[in-house]
Amino acid sequence: MKILITGGTGFVGSALTARLLTAGHEVTVIGSSPQCRLPAHPQLTYVSANTTRPGDWQRHVAAQDALVNLAGRSVFNLWTESYKKSIYDSRILTTRNLVDALPAGSEAVLLSTSAAGFYGNGGEEEKTESSPGGDDFLARVCRDWEAEANRAADKGARVAVMRFAVVLGRGGGALATMKLPFRLGLGGPIGSGRQWFPWIHLDDLVGAILFLLDCEDCRGPFNFSGPQLVRQKEFARQLGHVFRRPAFLPVPGFVMKLGLGEFGRSLLQGQKVPPRALTERGFQFLHPELEPALRDLLHD
Repeated sequence: MKILITGGTGFVGSALTARLLTAGHEVTVIGSSPQCRLPAHPQLTYVSANTTRPGDWQRHVAAQDALVNLAGRSVFNLWTESYKKSIYDSRILTTRNLVDALPAGSEAVLLSTSAAGFYGNGGEEEKTESSPGGDDFLARVCRDWEAEANRAADKGARVAVMRFAVVLGRGGGALATMKLPFRLGLGGPIGSGRQWFPWIHLDDLVGAILFLLDCEDCRGPFNFSGPQLVRQKEFARQLGHVFRRPAFLPVPGFVMKLGLGEFGRSLLQGQKVPPRALTERGFQFLHPELEPALRDLLHD
């Protein structure tokens, strides 16, 4: 297949690109860096572009069999008004420009990222793919993000939306931030720790993307989360257990709110999101349980 990836040099995109090239696909990566940060490969084409703006990069879209839309500024930052605009624009405008470049009558597949934050503060309620969205900032971003992606169906494309949980992998992502305090025995739950903490191993996330690329009747939203549902306190306990360190020092909720503002408040929320649509279609997780997944990722 010929596959184009926006955000293809990021944490998830790098892992996906490597797997696709190993499988023999032709991959075009769109990234913001002037130079490609990925290893050279004869089946890899790199295009440097600002995808929030229409441009020459869009001419690559029509020739593709599949599009994987991963672009978006990290949410792990202080949410000033200008940074919130960057979070929003990097997702919505990129997706809009990507879909605008699709020709009418397209038979391509579009796999577009969203997030478990679509559901807002889920509380104790289990959120399946048919559950309504929330109304906070991240939920509104996800709603508009998904709406832009779904326009591709009007052009004939098969559209699947991937609602990512917290992605656990080597060399980046959430674990890169958490490792040091937990190694030092300074880790612990955030706030009460009772909020649900959706997670997924990077290998399973990449595997699920490959699964959706090949699944011709897979359309609509998919929760990209591990099947073992845990609270944030349990996640911290198991991470500490893997490091053989205590994990009982909580970060008080008021500290999160004072130090990180709206972003800090979002970390005190959670979503209980089983991967129902994936498992009903037969996807098999390599890392369905949290502690073995953490051991796989943190074993040196």
